[in-house]
Amino acid sequence: MYNQSHQYNEQERHGGNVEYVSLYDPFVYQTLQSVLGRHVVVETSKGSIRGKLADVKPDHVTIQTKEATFFIRTQEIVWVMPS
Repeated sequence: MYNQSHQYNEQERHGGNVEYVSLYDPFVYQTLQSVLGRHVVVETSKGSIRGKLADVKPDHVTIQTKEATFFIRTQEIVWVMPS
């Protein structure tokens, strides 16, 4: 089992640096970039959001609606449809 003391020992051994690793699907990223600036429907594990795809990063997208701005983790996206 991985515990906090092991984590701190690893950080000390490697000079205190913490490395962040994030996996992403390059095909989803490329598809999202192709509809950047368009209105889309994004289905997530929590429901759907309609709005303008304002930004695309490898780990998240930004959806702008009339009411709010949503930052959605790419890993939470089930499907995307231009509207």
